[in-house]
Amino acid sequence: MSKLAIMDTTIRDGQQSLWATRMRVGDMLPILPKMDQVGYWAIEAWGGATFDTCLRFLDENPWERLRAIKAKTPNTPLSMLSRGQNLVGYKHYSKDVVNHFIAAAKRNGVDVFRVFDALNDIRNVVDNAEAIKDCGGLFEGAISYTVSPVHTLDSYLEYGQQLKELGADTIAIKDMAGLLTPYRAERLVKAFNAEVGLPVHIHSHYVGGMAPSVIVKAAEAGAAIADTAHAPLAFGNSHPAVEMIVTALRESPYDTELDLNLLLEISEYWEEVRKRGHYKRGVSTLTHMKVYQHQVPGGMMSNLMAQLAVQNAEDRLPEVMAEIPKVRAEVGYPPLVTPMSQIVGTQAVFNVITGRRWGVVTREMKDYLRGFYGKAPGHISTEIMNKVVGNEEVLPPDVSPGSLVTTTYDELAEEIGDLAHSEEDVLMYAMFPNEARTYLSKHGTSEKVDFLMEQESSGTKEDDYVDINQIRELVRIAEDSGVGEITVEEEGARVSVRMPSAVAASAATAAVPAADATPTASVAAPEPAKEQAPADDGKERPANWYAVKAPMVGTFYAAPAPGEDPFVKVGDEVTANQTVCIVEAMKLMNEITAEEIGTVREICVSDGDPVEFGTVLMYIEPISSNGTVPENV
Repeated sequence: MSKLAIMDTTIRDGQQSLWATRMRVGDMLPILPKMDQVGYWAIEAWGGATFDTCLRFLDENPWERLRAIKAKTPNTPLSMLSRGQNLVGYKHYSKDVVNHFIAAAKRNGVDVFRVFDALNDIRNVVDNAEAIKDCGGLFEGAISYTVSPVHTLDSYLEYGQQLKELGADTIAIKDMAGLLTPYRAERLVKAFNAEVGLPVHIHSHYVGGMAPSVIVKAAEAGAAIADTAHAPLAFGNSHPAVEMIVTALRESPYDTELDLNLLLEISEYWEEVRKRGHYKRGVSTLTHMKVYQHQVPGGMMSNLMAQLAVQNAEDRLPEVMAEIPKVRAEVGYPPLVTPMSQIVGTQAVFNVITGRRWGVVTREMKDYLRGFYGKAPGHISTEIMNKVVGNEEVLPPDVSPGSLVTTTYDELAEEIGDLAHSEEDVLMYAMFPNEARTYLSKHGTSEKVDFLMEQESSGTKEDDYVDINQIRELVRIAEDSGVGEITVEEEGARVSVRMPSAVAASAATAAVPAADATPTASVAAPEPAKEQAPADDGKERPANWYAVKAPMVGTFYAAPAPGEDPFVKVGDEVTANQTVCIVEAMKLMNEITAEEIGTVREICVSDGDPVEFGTVLMYIEPISSNGTVPENV
């Protein structure tokens, strides 16, 4: 037996679980030298949702964030979370892009690569594993842990052996929903040590409160590493507090030997950050405790609550929570982790708010059922397959989903053109094209700024990063000089800018990836589709025109992507179930379809407009059964 090593998750999974990944790098940098002194096995600093939110919400360069963090933590390995073939995005990327991304991450400061696949499909991990070994990183293969009739000790051991054969250096048991129990953890760790023989890393979210005892029992069984967070970013949907685990294991063979006084000093800093940002603490409620019943991870639960609030349907949460296990069972018991948590959760929401189970089906769900995300862990309901997939092509089991993606790095570099000044810029575009293009257009002189700061600063390289971020904040103020509110706080040199239009837009599309981030969805217009909806502008319209309405709160898009031709224009004839527009919402690009054959007579909203539930998007005049267009009334 030996001491338990600790990986700190505060600045990645801790803030992602509790603060929606909205912490700015300026809040992290001042305390990192102290954290570098602790003696952590690693600091999880990057990956997951951090890349996305840096671009989408924080106007930060994720690569600069990584370099800045590494400059402040020279003595501690940095860890990142990769979603396998999805990397840090929401879709599969080609082997060529994976190779470039992993090599760039290593070059910019990542030492430990934790790689998971939502379905525990080893095919979606192979490219990551090869790239990590090629660049000299530590490959931690992660097992997405869940509880179902098809997830057994043998199935986990089989997957662990597959990860070992790919060259994994450690095995992480990734308990994203806090479902792992102490004695099950003991059994798993002992079995992995005996049959796989790689160091076992325990990752267990607090949620219902069992994670601390899981870590203690796992340590007794021979686990080598465990994940914790500093107390202000611990508990609830996050991880156990490091202070708690360090104290619990004192005077035991598993003593972490970490300095509790230093840990508490660091937590004092994080508490001040929490107060300044008005962030909530991690708490466990009765709903959290019900995780042992519904198995919904904390992060997924938070997203569901936020999305239901946007839909003005917060009171439907109990119905959605009851629906999620039903949907999950019908589609083969996928672990509820990104992207499957979004796919299953969103399907459950649509089933509830539309009142028609499987009447509205997202494109992501259809692609999952067809095998394009990987192999389902269990049997998929034949009824659901027939209803959703019908006669559409299903991916053969011997074809890897990642092999279907052939876009190369060079092709992406050509697409972004002169806006990209580095490999990192191209990879930023590869992950999130729209957001990257916007960021690179706005910060086209970033490399020049970095160079000037390096030449002119009198401090260390660490100071350069702080100064650059301060300059970026000031640039943001100058560029947005017409905003309604600017808040400057001296502590942490933090600047907050609120634009009324941006606030309105974010209320409609919070946490929603752009069109490039996910596959599209096919959504029928809500019932009743043919009634004449009242016009907001008071116009009188023919009684036979029917309104196509938004089935959810979101953002209206007339075209599948920026620069492409719109789905329909006024005067176009459409067929039944033809896509006429997109409403972006709930992390999906939802295709809205026509009820029946007809002619588009009016489009009522503009591209990019926020829409409410029931907003009239367009009017279509149906063609009568004899093939003629009725006369206007």
